[in-house]
Amino acid sequence: MKNKHNISRRKFIKNTAGAAALFTVPTIIPASAFGSNDKIQVAVLGVNGRGKDHIKGFQRLENAQVVYLCDPDKNVLAERSADFEKTYSKKVQVEQDMRKIFDNKKIDAVSVATPNHWHTLAAIWAMQAGKDVYVEKPGSHTIFEGRMLIEAAKKYKRVFQHGVQLRSSVAIQEAIKHLRDGLIGNVYMARGLVFKWRPDIGDKGTEPVPEGLDYDLWTGPAEMRPFSRNYVHYNWHWHWNYGDGDVGNQGIHETDLCMWGLDVGLPEKITSIGGKFLWDDAKETPEVLTSNYHYPSQKKMIEFEVRPWNTNKEDGTGIGNIFYGSEGYMVVDGYNKYSTFLGKERTPGPTRKEGGDHYKNFVDAVVAKNPSLCNGQVETAHLSSGLAHLGNIAYRVGRVLTFDPKTERFVGDDEADQLLTRTYREPFVVPSQV
Repeated sequence: MKNKHNISRRKFIKNTAGAAALFTVPTIIPASAFGSNDKIQVAVLGVNGRGKDHIKGFQRLENAQVVYLCDPDKNVLAERSADFEKTYSKKVQVEQDMRKIFDNKKIDAVSVATPNHWHTLAAIWAMQAGKDVYVEKPGSHTIFEGRMLIEAAKKYKRVFQHGVQLRSSVAIQEAIKHLRDGLIGNVYMARGLVFKWRPDIGDKGTEPVPEGLDYDLWTGPAEMRPFSRNYVHYNWHWHWNYGDGDVGNQGIHETDLCMWGLDVGLPEKITSIGGKFLWDDAKETPEVLTSNYHYPSQKKMIEFEVRPWNTNKEDGTGIGNIFYGSEGYMVVDGYNKYSTFLGKERTPGPTRKEGGDHYKNFVDAVVAKNPSLCNGQVETAHLSSGLAHLGNIAYRVGRVLTFDPKTERFVGDDEADQLLTRTYREPFVVPSQV
């Protein structure tokens, strides 16, 4: 996987953060962008989990409407379409195979809420078909996939929004501006926290594929395995074939914010340790994971911690970020709030809680045909997801890794390099040339 298309840290921040600009400059959509009654026609791919929020998010907008629901499970489609009709007093079309969605010229944009292993290929296929895309986090399942997302968005000139909603939060945009303006001094470390309640999932073994589920489509790019309810529908998160553990699930919001706040890209040194300590269940990913990402040339570092069960909170948050500076620290609650504490006495400083509308931000960019209006541009999908992938790789190989952000390969470690991509199952192949 040769790569000569490195994104500089500064370009990444300019393209995807721009905190001050985002906080002070409203998005202006030209009146000529719409016809008199036009709305952006949206298809939602994957409607069992996060897809439900995608439906709600687009349907509440005046200039967008969900016209298709797509899922490989006809049972889920029937339930969700019935919910749609009951909620919105109108019918919605359904489709089992996303490739038919991409062939439909009437659809302007697709919103990808499939399992992680499908995110990149679905997004690339959509962009190749001329669709703009909103992609749930993580944008990629491997480092290679993230790079291909960037190449596809650039080549096909599509609007791309990564589902890191904190990028559209008014409060968090203000928090980033404070970090840039030196409120807490020299910001040298960020800590990401994901303390979610993740119970024993048991081990349900294998069984015949349930009626109504196209398991071949559900599996897509991943290795084909016998059907198990250990995977379908939610617990795929805890299996390397489909998911990335909680650092690549909830954690992407926090990896993204760590990098945004510290003004960094991918790290040079990575170490991770953890494991399964509570249950002998079917999960493959670790229950507890502690990762450290070091930027020696910039004198910065990221600490990231995943905990699954009974635990303490850290300065009031268990899902969020803490930034440490020479003059104080900042706590970001994962739900659109920040607080600051200054000096040795921890004197309370500025604080705010206010969200934003990430779906509206995407649709405004689609209407304006301007990818730069997106708060969560394609680079965030690659880099925030990539940070999680690097931590997982260090855990899986069990040693400290040295990484070259310019080539996006490990230094002198063929085993770790193999985990930068995966073997794809035909015909569901993420192309190396988009």
